[in-house]
Amino acid sequence: MDPQNTEAKVLLSRAKTFRLHTGNLVNRSRLKKKCPGSTSEEVRSCQRRTAFSSKQCRPVLVRTGFPDVLDCSLPEATETITPEEREELKVSVKLFLCEAGQSAIGDAVDLACQTLAVSQLDSVIIAPPPPLEADQSLAHLQPAWEQLEALVRSQKIAAIGTSDLDKDLLEQLYNWAQVKPSSNQVNLASCCVMPPDLTAFAKDFDIQLLTHSDPKELMSAESFLEAMREGARDQSLSGWRLEWVLRYSVIVKSRGIFKSKGYLVSAKRVDP
Repeated sequence: MDPQNTEAKVLLSRAKTFRLHTGNLVNRSRLKKKCPGSTSEEVRSCQRRTAFSSKQCRPVLVRTGFPDVLDCSLPEATETITPEEREELKVSVKLFLCEAGQSAIGDAVDLACQTLAVSQLDSVIIAPPPPLEADQSLAHLQPAWEQLEALVRSQKIAAIGTSDLDKDLLEQLYNWAQVKPSSNQVNLASCCVMPPDLTAFAKDFDIQLLTHSDPKELMSAESFLEAMREGARDQSLSGWRLEWVLRYSVIVKSRGIFKSKGYLVSAKRVDP
């Protein structure tokens, strides 16, 4: 944020929720702009570029006349999906939760649907916040999975999947869940070859194994605030907490190419 930009500073000081949309990054790559080296760098770079300029921040006003939600987007146009082309496209989402909380999942899915102008996401892969203990457990996954199941029943999501589960935990989730996981992502940076027991279990229960290179924490609370400070300069950022980061991709089914790709980020300010 330009320190002289009084309007933008007022918007941020009054907001309770901050949301960022990167725009379609496929457009940016077509323009041959420099691409970040990792997914974490990509989303942080987009956050910095937004710069909280009042030209890019659109306040959602409440009855008091002050913005409750500050909605910031980059200049790249968002390519919404028309009803005529919907059947030809696959809309996939990976949701990185930074804090435990079921409502955040519903908010993220609703915002993704609104951003892309669709009524349903074809698939959502969940990456829950890191557990307090060293090892992840079924109990740690259950609250998020129950919310995903509710969204499947309400037809907001067609299929749901997991990330970085070993065979034992994937089996526990499969046996417990009412809506079964359709996929599980495996990070090959820490595992050069798919574990044979995981491969066998996935094959027996028709679970698609996918690979990814995402870090466990796509954006930390510290890196989010650091990027905020670069734009806010002398603006107080007390109480701001990162909720979630969502990555969406829209693929043309018949050609297997990306039509669009982008990130949505949400943070809330908790008053002391």
